[in-house]
Amino acid sequence: MPRAQRSNRRSHEKCCQASKKTQELQSPEPTRSTSPLPQWGMITRSKSACTPQIVFDTLEKALSTTVPEDDSSTRSQKKTTCQTKEKQSPLAPTKNSNGDVLNNIAQVLVEFMMDKYIMKKPIMKEDMLKIVNKKYKKHFQEILRRAAFNMEVVFGIDLQENITTNHSYVIVNKMKLPNDGRVNAGKGYPKTGLLMNILGVIFLKGNCASEEKIWEFLNKMKIYDGKKHFLFGEPRKLITEDFVKLKYLEYREVPNSDPPHYEFLWGPRAHTETTKMKILEFWARINHTLPSTFHSCYDEALKEEKRYLKVTGKN
Repeated sequence: MPRAQRSNRRSHEKCCQASKKTQELQSPEPTRSTSPLPQWGMITRSKSACTPQIVFDTLEKALSTTVPEDDSSTRSQKKTTCQTKEKQSPLAPTKNSNGDVLNNIAQVLVEFMMDKYIMKKPIMKEDMLKIVNKKYKKHFQEILRRAAFNMEVVFGIDLQENITTNHSYVIVNKMKLPNDGRVNAGKGYPKTGLLMNILGVIFLKGNCASEEKIWEFLNKMKIYDGKKHFLFGEPRKLITEDFVKLKYLEYREVPNSDPPHYEFLWGPRAHTETTKMKILEFWARINHTLPSTFHSCYDEALKEEKRYLKVTGKN
């Protein structure tokens, strides 16, 4: 090979190597590697482990677009809701690149904590800090806040600091579903978040939602009738059988409907374990707004709260 060509080739190789190093230094990734992530509701498994990788921020956006309209809302009220949501969104990307990076690290923390939760092992702060890149340890509280929000939205669980043990956390279900919200002992992930979303649809639809409206809502979340979902299993069985047997939902035929149509209502156990206000607060949190945004439902929830306080004698 002529000397000039060899010289040009060496120069090209050095240029490529320098460019690669620069990219590596500029790429602020979590210490744990992740594969490209699919859209909300679709799960992929890493080659090194069987931990699902979920795009929680995309999921959160999907949930925020599935809210049934409150019939009493006006266009100006909806505009105010959108403005409030944009202002208060805790997962909204920041102007710098840190926003996306913190979300990615938060997602890894969610996977870690859900593994510990399912295996009934303690969630230690020191173990979580090992996951976070040294560069982002100063943002740990913000990362943890985002991870906790994602778990609340998806699984209906709260992350709380363990007051009996220093630097550890416990996960508490928002409702008292058996087996830590997994319906079937030792199988799958908590279903509380899905149940609370369905209860929200029923409430916002006047305390009774047609089966068509429920599936319309679930389809927007990429949950389809007859198609097994990685997080929630076979959705029809879960909703029309499991939740009904546990008395969280009532599933009945609409009187005098021909052909037969079905509708959903709150079951007696849902009334016992939660309130309309709690469900409204859950929905408002998902949409980064206030419960009072859902005007007629908020008034109804307030009246229910007052009746409850009067009966129980609580202030």
